[in-house]
Amino acid sequence: MKLRSFTIAARCGLVVVAAATAFAQSGNDEVHALQVRPNVYMLVGAGGNITALVGADGVLLVDTGLARNADKVLAAIRKLSDKPVMYIVNTHFHADHTGGNEKIGATGSFPTGGNVAGDLADVGKGAEIFAHENVLNRMSAAKSGVPVAAQPTETYHTEDLRLSPTFHFGEAVQLIHIPSAHTDGDSLVYFRRADVIATGDIFTPDGYPFIDLESGGNVNGVIAGLNKILDIAFPDFRLEGGTMIVPGHGRLCDIADVAYYRDMVTIVRDRVQDQIKKGKTLEQIKAAKLTLDYDPRYGTVPGSTDRFIEAIYKSLTQKK
Repeated sequence: MKLRSFTIAARCGLVVVAAATAFAQSGNDEVHALQVRPNVYMLVGAGGNITALVGADGVLLVDTGLARNADKVLAAIRKLSDKPVMYIVNTHFHADHTGGNEKIGATGSFPTGGNVAGDLADVGKGAEIFAHENVLNRMSAAKSGVPVAAQPTETYHTEDLRLSPTFHFGEAVQLIHIPSAHTDGDSLVYFRRADVIATGDIFTPDGYPFIDLESGGNVNGVIAGLNKILDIAFPDFRLEGGTMIVPGHGRLCDIADVAYYRDMVTIVRDRVQDQIKKGKTLEQIKAAKLTLDYDPRYGTVPGSTDRFIEAIYKSLTQKK
């Protein structure tokens, strides 16, 4: 377990989930900020969703969206704070979540010295970028073409990385590695005091999960990640509200949304497993329409249903 000092000033608050849905479905190319908690915001429209934690001295971002939207993300952040982006956390390596690292990170700074009283005299140029070490391995590979300035500067290889409170924010931030899920480098990001979880693409409530098999993804890892979210999160009245969940794409959610999604992925996985045990081929399994009851909600993107079934089939039949 690796420890690092941080801070964040976030308090409990209420949020209207319907507002997030409206932002997510607005259809324009602007980046909108939805307040989730007093100091935590969900930025929508940059590619993947971004979570922004605003403190007295700076801003922490979870993911940075597509590269082409970096200026819009910066403009949205400036409406929330005039302080620098001090830290960036990447939930995984895909470009719709890391594309803005270079440009957004270059505008920021992070403390290299100072003390608990708030001395920021010693600062480093550019934001620090945190991620699981597998994210760095993939982004630094020669074939990736990702510039060094966009790659993580701080990595972890253990089960989690705890960014503990200091004078910057007043919030404990925990990165939790979920092995072999959407990719092999996925991190959940848990804002413990604010009670907000940023999930990356382990959870995308508006469609079937995309499982990147070539990058170490596996359906069983996705289910494990969803179960981890449910282990951490607390519900409010009748399983609604409580812990707020910022998904990789789509609307703001709560524990009930994650539970329903977990059940869907698990049920479809089990249906495919049953067909495999009966000796069915991949094409026969696709033709069986095992997701028919879920397609109206999750299968609206052409080809996504077949891609999901194929990813499950290959996850369950690949050699270990």
